[in-house]
Amino acid sequence: MTKPKICITYCPKCGWLLRAAWLAQELLTTFSENLSAVSLEPAEESGRFMISIQEHTDGEIIVWERKRDHGFPEAKVLKQRVRDIIDPQRSLGHSDHGKNQTE
Repeated sequence: MTKPKICITYCPKCGWLLRAAWLAQELLTTFSENLSAVSLEPAEESGRFMISIQEHTDGEIIVWERKRDHGFPEAKVLKQRVRDIIDPQRSLGHSDHGKNQTE
C-alpha cells in the first residue's frame, strides 16, 4: 500500500512560508512512519493556504483550507484531522485531550 503524501499550499506573497514549514515539521515528526512525504507548494493565487492529503485511497482530501476553516490550524487540531484520515485507531497521546474541538 502506498503511503499518503501531504501537500501544504501557501501564499508566498502573504509571507506564510514559515507557518507552512512549521506545520510540515510538526506533521513529519508525528507521522514519520505513516507518510511518504510532506511538500510545500507556493500558491498561484493570493491568500491561499490549504493542506491536503494526496495518494490516499479516497483520492485527494482537503484537511484544512484557510477560508473554509476561518484561519490557520493549531498543530494539535491539524494532527487530529490527519490522524482521523490516515490512521483513525492511533492515539496521539496528550493531543487527543479535547478531541471534540475538531468537529
